[in-house]
Amino acid sequence: MTATLPVVTERHSPHYDDRPHAETVSLLVIHNISLPAGEFAKVPQHSYVDALFMGKLDCTAHPSFAGLAGVRVSAHCVIWRDGSIFQYVPFAKRAWHAGVSNFAGRERCNDFSIGIELEGTDNLPYTDQQYKSLINLTLMIMQLYPAITPERIAGHCDIAPGRKTDPGAAFDWMRYRDAIKSALNKPI
Repeated sequence: MTATLPVVTERHSPHYDDRPHAETVSLLVIHNISLPAGEFAKVPQHSYVDALFMGKLDCTAHPSFAGLAGVRVSAHCVIWRDGSIFQYVPFAKRAWHAGVSNFAGRERCNDFSIGIELEGTDNLPYTDQQYKSLINLTLMIMQLYPAITPERIAGHCDIAPGRKTDPGAAFDWMRYRDAIKSALNKPI
């Protein structure tokens, strides 16, 4: 398996904690986010999404933010529309991205997962740059955490059905999974 290591901008969210003792990271969860819904950042570090993950969102800035007052949420990484990647939480730590969740009979997916947000919505296509960055980031994560296999990559909708719908119908799972499988099958 070969992956082009992505360039990552480190941001330091206050919204994380330690994983349970001796927990094996074994799940990758794909999400989407935009604030307000359907609006995308021109400058990611000055965006509402960044402010949310940094614990600095002004919940009076838009009517749709009222329900976010007091919410403490984070993801390990966000992949912006231009393909750039911000890392908010170290992979070894527990980000607060999954909420009430279940994968393969295990609850509390935050305990054993890595969460990646794509800037987007359920119904708008993601960019080629986002797929490229997501594929490279996934391959890097799989090298770091070999318990994450293609079968242990899920959407937020898969681990919280009925509560969450992301990454949505616009996410091309076949494109993503085929690229991962192709990279895994390449000789070193």
